[in-house]
Amino acid sequence: MTTDVVRIGFGHGSPEGENSAYLLPDRGVLIDPGPPGDAAFETLLSGIDDAGLAPEDLEHILVTHWHADHAGSAPRIAEVADATLWMSTTDAPLVREYASERDRRLERDAAALREWGVPDETVQAVVAGDTPSPVPDATPVSDLHDGDVVAGLEVLETPGHTLGHVAFHDRAGTHDARVDGSKDGNEGGNGHENEDDRQDDHADRDALFVGDAVLATYTPNVGGGDTRLEDPLSTYRRTLDRLANRYHPDSTTAYPGHGTPFALDDRIEVIREHHRDRRRNVVDALAARSPTPATPWEIARDLFGELRGIHAKMGAGEAASHLEDLVTAGDVGLVDEDPLRYAIDDSAE
Repeated sequence: MTTDVVRIGFGHGSPEGENSAYLLPDRGVLIDPGPPGDAAFETLLSGIDDAGLAPEDLEHILVTHWHADHAGSAPRIAEVADATLWMSTTDAPLVREYASERDRRLERDAAALREWGVPDETVQAVVAGDTPSPVPDATPVSDLHDGDVVAGLEVLETPGHTLGHVAFHDRAGTHDARVDGSKDGNEGGNGHENEDDRQDDHADRDALFVGDAVLATYTPNVGGGDTRLEDPLSTYRRTLDRLANRYHPDSTTAYPGHGTPFALDDRIEVIREHHRDRRRNVVDALAARSPTPATPWEIARDLFGELRGIHAKMGAGEAASHLEDLVTAGDVGLVDEDPLRYAIDDSAE
């Protein structure tokens, strides 16, 4: 059996690049419907129509994680299609109870930013810039757990980018990939790819819909994307290990939340090496400030330069995740907690 996978691209609305939604027309499944708003929703409806479906043909809306660029249109398309909206039991509340959870999330984010040493004016700017999404205050969402199966797709917990991030493994068989263009164009092209070439590339391979757990050209943020996570970097490394151990890289096509499908191949190892490099850079930045301790914000500024808006949260969060990991490894010492300050541990080898 060959399962058709149709990708719908949404244009560049986030640092990771063009968003990707995926249709499995023969099963009435839509994965990661994309960002909120009328323009994105029209793109989604156009992609559904191009695939020969009407919204009413959809039975299941699956979402890999709570971020608005993936889940933003989920409540709307689920209502229009009268379809079941599915998310992990951990991320579901951020959509199910959007209004109240958003208030709690902003409080949590502000507390984390201050703990990381981010100046108060920057904290206020980050919170003020996190404007409400045009989604319902509350939405019915059905919970998913690791190992659940919906329409032949097995749920795999893949936390790290968010606390409740999941991937979906197609257990039904081989795949042909079709690509629909976005209104803003696809990365590196005109928004369309040769369908026959895509079928040759991805037929007879397992399909793994990975959301933002693994991306082809961008390293998923770890630390700033969800401040509920404790020890986010080691959590994310365990996710990479799980994916690498469970799926043969030469026979698995990854369908990412941004960009076009790719063979897993050595991409997981590339991301691991990226974090090894980042770890060395964090140590070097701390050493350059020695003996003066440094906050995650100061290390982030050393690594990334000027940081504004969402980049302040993402940059400081990533630096904090590496510093926490270095403390666990015994390479760095935590010398203050309000805000967090770190220094090279001279007793470490």
